[in-house]
Amino acid sequence: MSFPRYPKYKDSGVEWLGEVPEHWEAVQTRRIVEIKKVIAGGLGYDVFSITQNGFRVKDIESGEGQQSMDYSKYQIVDIGDLAMNGMDLLTGGVDIATTVGVTSPDYRVFSIRDDSVCHDRFLLYVCQMAYRNRIFYAFGKGSAQLGRWRLPREQFNEFRIPVPTLSEQAAIAAFLDRETAKIDGLVAEQRRLMELLKEKRQAVISHAVTGKDEVRRMKDENGNSSFRLHPSSLPKKPSGIEWLGDVPQHWRVVPVAYRYNVQLGKMLDTTKITGDHLRPYLRVFDVQWGEINTDELPQMDFDEDARARFLLTPGDLLVNEGGSYPGRSAIWTGEIEECYYQKALHRMRAHRPKEDSTQFLYYLMTWAANQGVFVAGGNETTIEHLPAEKLRRYRFAFPPITEQIAIATFLGTELAKFDTLTTEAQRAIDLLQERRTALISAAVTGQIDVRELAPEVSA
Repeated sequence: MSFPRYPKYKDSGVEWLGEVPEHWEAVQTRRIVEIKKVIAGGLGYDVFSITQNGFRVKDIESGEGQQSMDYSKYQIVDIGDLAMNGMDLLTGGVDIATTVGVTSPDYRVFSIRDDSVCHDRFLLYVCQMAYRNRIFYAFGKGSAQLGRWRLPREQFNEFRIPVPTLSEQAAIAAFLDRETAKIDGLVAEQRRLMELLKEKRQAVISHAVTGKDEVRRMKDENGNSSFRLHPSSLPKKPSGIEWLGDVPQHWRVVPVAYRYNVQLGKMLDTTKITGDHLRPYLRVFDVQWGEINTDELPQMDFDEDARARFLLTPGDLLVNEGGSYPGRSAIWTGEIEECYYQKALHRMRAHRPKEDSTQFLYYLMTWAANQGVFVAGGNETTIEHLPAEKLRRYRFAFPPITEQIAIATFLGTELAKFDTLTTEAQRAIDLLQERRTALISAAVTGQIDVRELAPEVSA
């Protein structure tokens, strides 16, 4: 949908703003708002953090996230106040309070001086636009690398904002409330779709690698064959493992070590990063789910014995030993000719490659990680390590090699469909959010005239 423009424009005199409608002004923020700072002096208030999505009430009982030693030293935010995270112009945000609470004394709380001059939601949209379009950023100071690119009080006070008539501000705010609500609804639908795809993806993996359903080769009317998932009619047996349950009777339930060699990588020694045998190696960071980074790999000295021991071979499965996601895995496919790996990564290599498929094992590890098998007590917030001895002792159900290959082939094709749909949904979200940002920017800077398009409002 295209929107009309105003009949006449003039130079605003503000570099970032450019031309504005002829009857608009560009006014310093200090003439519009008053900065407040009232310290709570006591406890019992909701504690607000300010994100790009607005206010969020912190759960201070959980102990998660950044906590304060004394919330009585936080500043009060009254209903109708605006507050912004002026300490972080990259990921911070601004919002209007609808309840009373407290927020960090380092944040900026302010209120409109005169309601007959400025509409609160219009001002909110201007400030949100200035965050998202990095306009505030240009006036910031500090260290962006440390996430502390702040907007000093003086720069905030002197920042000039577009100001149309009050009735026009109300119309613009009402128009944006309506249109952004529509966009937010479409974004929410796409996010729900992504969650459903994720759940379906995990269910397909689970049913295939645990034998709950059976992968069969089928032919279509043209004689083309493909693997499909069908309810299993195979006789079952107890696996003896609580989180695995019953498995097909002919599958073997054995420890990983019976079928795979598990070996940690070379200990990283920063004092020996020079030598005659420098070779590239993988870190935990380089091994994501199903993906291995080989760009700008660090190097370390690997002598002849170390090269023989830690050289990766196509088909090896690399598994994170620790970090934020123990068990995260990817298959090495020989992206570069010679590569090694450091300690904190396991290399899993089949004892008998003709009897086991690391593609099947990769999907098995994916399922196990989703089940929380590798995390302490099933608690995903607990940082757990997955030592080699522990990994070797895990017992899984292994089908014959022909079934492993069939399952891996089926999952490779089926999951690619889910990934394509998920990518399309994310692309739709990105486009919707770009449109949302552009619409707000165009409306509050007067590049479009929405007065006749706004719902009936009272200034």
